[in-house]
Amino acid sequence: MSTQSIGAPQSTVPAGELAAASRISELQQLIERARGVATGTTTAAAPLAATPSTAPTAFAAALQAATAATPASAPTSGAEGAGTGAYDALIEQAAQRNGLDPAVLHGLIQQESAFNPGAQSSAGASGLTQLMPGTASSLGVTNPLDPAQSIEGGARYLSQMMAQFGGNTSEALAAYNAGPGAVQQYGGVPPYAETESYVTKVLGYAETYRREHPASPTGVPA
Repeated sequence: MSTQSIGAPQSTVPAGELAAASRISELQQLIERARGVATGTTTAAAPLAATPSTAPTAFAAALQAATAATPASAPTSGAEGAGTGAYDALIEQAAQRNGLDPAVLHGLIQQESAFNPGAQSSAGASGLTQLMPGTASSLGVTNPLDPAQSIEGGARYLSQMMAQFGGNTSEALAAYNAGPGAVQQYGGVPPYAETESYVTKVLGYAETYRREHPASPTGVPA
């Protein structure tokens, strides 16, 4: 005698068709869930936390302060040939907010973009401080071609590198150029010709800026 219950009806649907029907049902459920996510009616948790990061908020506040204090004569967007002194006020403010020597920040911008706010590299870096897209995003920079955002973002990133490498300016600049991993790997400025030249040039530009802009009795460059 069969072990199947006597009163139970036997299915006349082939096993392959049952499997196909089951798969169609699963796909329909997935489609409904996707529609729910698109319309906001799903009860599933969002994939990203809703709590905003404090970094973009702090950057926005700094940017607002920089914009409010920007002289009317300072260019706010991109044509080449703005001149090395066109952004001095923004550089001074960003350096002060981020605990940097403004001469070093000035030298970094001179080396990175020659003060062309529209500068873009083949690697994807852009703006006065030549921020890569991922770095810019992590710093809260939404438009790297905007001088105020680029200067504030570059200053913030250089300040992070200064903190990471104990205030060593050469190592911080090397990290800005070659990445902090390279500096950690070699225990100092990595032996890359490009990076060694980069650090030397930025520090040279910084020294030239100091000579041309001697500090006033209050400590602010004249």
